Amino acid sequence: MFPADARPSLTASARAVFRRLVLDGPSTRPQIGPLLGLSRPTMSAAIAELERIGYVDEIGVVQGTMGRRAVKYRAGRGAGHIIAVDAGATHVRLRLATLDRRLLHSRVHRLPTRQLMLNEEISAAVADEVAAAIAERQDEWGPLRVVGIALPTRVVDKGLDWDATRQNVIFSRFSPPGGVDLVLENNVNCAAVAERFYGAAKDWPTFAYIQIGLKIGMGLMLGGELVRGRNGAAGEIGHLSFPFAPGLLPVAGEAERYMGTEALIARVRADWPADAGAPPLDTRELLSRAEAGEPAALVHVDRHATDVGALIAACVSVVDPGLVVLGGGMGASPLLLPKTREVANRLSYPVEVENSALGSDATVLGIERLAIDRAMSFLLGDDPITP
Repeated sequence: MFPADARPSLTASARAVFRRLVLDGPSTRPQIGPLLGLSRPTMSAAIAELERIGYVDEIGVVQGTMGRRAVKYRAGRGAGHIIAVDAGATHVRLRLATLDRRLLHSRVHRLPTRQLMLNEEISAAVADEVAAAIAERQDEWGPLRVVGIALPTRVVDKGLDWDATRQNVIFSRFSPPGGVDLVLENNVNCAAVAERFYGAAKDWPTFAYIQIGLKIGMGLMLGGELVRGRNGAAGEIGHLSFPFAPGLLPVAGEAERYMGTEALIARVRADWPADAGAPPLDTRELLSRAEAGEPAALVHVDRHATDVGALIAACVSVVDPGLVVLGGGMGASPLLLPKTREVANRLSYPVEVENSALGSDATVLGIERLAIDRAMSFLLGDDPITP
């Protein structure tokens, strides 16, 4: 990475052209120029400026209208690449990509057991996967600019209470590579970012992403901006006190313990009819048997969908997002949609409810986007890119 005082000083037109190449992928000057309102001479000068420092490369010639030929460009070797890591509760997913999202290397490492919180085992897996990715490096990829890691915990800036968030645990076995910027973000927030740019919320600057799986959580976008909160706790619906009922004392975090898949399966197995065969071992089997039409499985999926709908209604009553995208191992199932939609709209304000369009890749794609934003901010010396 360039030292801060050695970054190239680029004209506004060159910065604008480079942003478009990162956002839109390979393009020609006739495609980019009109989009940015740049004349042919200004466009040519901007491309030449970017070529001199390796921020763009020629990748071929395409046939245009009326027989004209145009050179196609893409983000170049000098722009470098990033590493994005989803340090999840069951898997560690890694993507190594250029700034215009060309995938150069990817791996998925399954953890031996489910991890309910960030710990040394996750840190060790991240260390191994990042080291393996760096070992794959090829000269044509250019320099590594940023490593981004999505964490299964809330995340705050330096100077705030890192010990309470446990985010420092990621460094118990993992050491970031020297000279490379590091981005840390909550995993559910990352999934929301990905759905905003690439998934079910692409046309929605305001929406909520709700994860329903081993754990529960919410990532919130308002006006296209990710909401994190003073303590990095915006959207931490798993921390909601529960239950509210006469004679019962609400307990912090009980909502997650009740809604999480481990408690769900415990309830399913305890209430499984004797004449319905062996109860399902996990949520995957429960969903599979519900898809096959087994009455007992359908009953329990419907009950869980009702609970999810009530949870959505609580979130809608606070932030009124207009759209809720459901992700996570259970939330991504289309089987939950009819009941969750009905309950959420009956208990609160009108809201559209959709399944994630990105599934298990949402988190790693979101931290990839944030890592690219950080790299772009540094390379161009201005604010992170926006669509």
